[in-house]
Amino acid sequence: MNENHGTDHFGHPHDDRHDRGLEYDVRTLLDRRRVLGVLGGLGAGAALAACGVGGDRASSTSSSSTTTGSSSGSDTVDTEVPDETAGPYPGDGSNGPDALAESGIVRSDITSSYGTSTTKAEGVPLTINLTVTDSAGGYAAMEGAAVYLWHCDRDGQYSLYSPGVEGENYLRGVQPTNASGTATFTSIFPAAYSGRWPHIHFEVYQSVDEATSDGQIVKTSQIALPEAVCKQVYATSGYEQSVTNLAQTSLTRDMVFGDDGGIHQLATVTGDATSGYVANLTIGV
Repeated sequence: MNENHGTDHFGHPHDDRHDRGLEYDVRTLLDRRRVLGVLGGLGAGAALAACGVGGDRASSTSSSSTTTGSSSGSDTVDTEVPDETAGPYPGDGSNGPDALAESGIVRSDITSSYGTSTTKAEGVPLTINLTVTDSAGGYAAMEGAAVYLWHCDRDGQYSLYSPGVEGENYLRGVQPTNASGTATFTSIFPAAYSGRWPHIHFEVYQSVDEATSDGQIVKTSQIALPEAVCKQVYATSGYEQSVTNLAQTSLTRDMVFGDDGGIHQLATVTGDATSGYVANLTIGV
């Protein structure tokens, strides 16, 4: 196991997480639940305060995120986004395939595969704006960082891993953050598959060079998508299976987002199923 050595240039302890597997994933979830279990004894308001989030702010964030937001993803944050599991299909070399080692991975439009295949993932268009801020530096925009983002397709399958799409690498990509700290991706709306709330995975690196050279992961987490928008998308052709899967879970019961209702990870989404949607989330790392 790799040891920690000093801090990175964002002021965070150095933690080489690139070789994490199932053991880390399970431990991360259990550790978060133990902490939140203790906070739960304080009552909901006190628990949120202990996490650095006021009760009023938590309420307004959850409600407004379902229908409103700007296209810049510039919402103010005052707490670090929780660490979450990368799941079994990261494609970062920690569990089988390593898309980050391929030259085509640095791209904004992730709808198609690259390399030997040009298969396009079909679905309702979704633009994803993830804005990264430095929690150790007063939550200033983090320019020049890199975001590796991936998610399932309309059928709930993950490229590189799921049966029938092992040879595809769509819906995966790396982008640098701009002067506003924002990395933007053109994609499709992911499915709801059995047992999970609709979500998007991401890893944050110090730079594109770090992301594409087995470098240090600064943050691994997930983006939750609001229920009202999910229902609109899943009413369209091709997402039929997601209707049933969405009805069988909830954001508060989800194994990843359930411990805090996704209040730090719930995207603000605007648009419609015809012209497409824009998802915005600002995070602290």
